[in-house]
Amino acid sequence: MGDDRRFVLTLSCPDRTGIVARITTFLADIGGWITEAAYHSDDESGRFFTRQEIRADSVGFGIDELRRQFAEVAGELAADHWQVADSADRKTVVLLVSREGHCLYELLARWHSGELAADVAVVIGNHVELEPVARLFGLPFRHIPVPRDEVGKATAFERIRREVDAHAPDAIVLARYMQVIPAQLCDAWAGRLINIHHGFLPSFRGARPYHQAYARGVKIIGATCHYVSAELDAGPIIDQDVIRVDHGDSPSDMVRRGRDIEKAVLARGLTYHLQNRVLQDGARTIVFS
Repeated sequence: MGDDRRFVLTLSCPDRTGIVARITTFLADIGGWITEAAYHSDDESGRFFTRQEIRADSVGFGIDELRRQFAEVAGELAADHWQVADSADRKTVVLLVSREGHCLYELLARWHSGELAADVAVVIGNHVELEPVARLFGLPFRHIPVPRDEVGKATAFERIRREVDAHAPDAIVLARYMQVIPAQLCDAWAGRLINIHHGFLPSFRGARPYHQAYARGVKIIGATCHYVSAELDAGPIIDQDVIRVDHGDSPSDMVRRGRDIEKAVLARGLTYHLQNRVLQDGARTIVFS
């Protein structure tokens, strides 16, 4: 990657004076050439968040030594989260789909063009309609149907868990996957399980959000990319967008128009996640876009 290779440092800790000075002094001492820096001091939680990108070729040692040294800084700052990532390390994504293909097409088109810098390990579907799409892009497709009965559903999600975990993915993406993920998997994949909800959360949770919006006569509809939690459609929000509608739009019009923002919001949210731009703060996120 040459000069394009970056080390990305993220950290969150209790807020106080001197944090920025300590981090930038550390980076200067090791010769770190900062290419991007972002900070957020949260008055409500009393917490501090930062993301730093440095040129990898500006540091005279490898990432393992950088992690060792940065761990000392994180310890001094009482950080509850810190991470050092290498942009040269390709991340892995698993995609889960049902029947609607607009989000899958969008992600795979960006992946194929190199815009989505990750490896797509497998596409898993509870229906077979989108298998040709995965095959078109040269990707494996696993059909794992999810029965309605609880025993069959539990068996199916155990198969899904084994398939997903075999790839140790950095992101598990529900690309309009129309199944509720069991709580134990939400917990096991916390911070990696990403969903696109076809509604502007926290409004219109659950099924048929466009029909809910139509019934309320809303003038704006939206889409929400969020981390998945055990509580339905309540996980930390990564990204959102909206479009205007009016009284002349039927529910089917809203569904059709909403697809455009769904696929864009999901692609953007996943990109932020893969680039280590999202830091969680309880039920909220700090997104250094």
